[in-house]
Amino acid sequence: MSTDKLRAFVALEIEAETRARIAALVEDIRPLLDNVRFVPVEQLHLTLRFLGDIPRASVARLTPALEHAARACPPVDIAVEGIGTFPERGHPRVLWLGLALPEPIFALQAACEAAAQQIGLAPEPRPFRPHLTLGRWRSPAPRPSLPTVVLGDTRLSRVVLFESQLGPSGATHTALASFALGSSA
Repeated sequence: MSTDKLRAFVALEIEAETRARIAALVEDIRPLLDNVRFVPVEQLHLTLRFLGDIPRASVARLTPALEHAARACPPVDIAVEGIGTFPERGHPRVLWLGLALPEPIFALQAACEAAAQQIGLAPEPRPFRPHLTLGRWRSPAPRPSLPTVVLGDTRLSRVVLFESQLGPSGATHTALASFALGSSA
């Protein structure tokens, strides 16, 4: 990719305590799931809008809208529960962890979508399906039997604009801008 572009996305951070609970879950289910490449727990996030390859200059135009959206959304506690796969039929490709989100987070996601469109990106054609991607299958596999998962509550309190650099061992995410939810500063 040229140096005037970067691959980016907007996401909510996941608390360290929740990451630790997720890491324990992954260790429990890893033996049950052949051929899954698990996402490093430190990179888990709730994607609000994948931006794709955007001009670097767009970051300066995008951040005020993201900051405004973050200020308008209060920090919230959400339930982390449920586990499943995408797609819903056929061979699974993505293993996900479910999240029960309140309305303010859906409004935040809509504001992030609007900000992406303001910098010239096409509307996201797929509906927002809140989840944490735990892993991806490397090749077609049968649909697994998954345990019931209830990991308790976590607090969502910060929205981040990330750069995502793809490499042989997976993506590396770097924060470009970060905004506290509900913050007036």
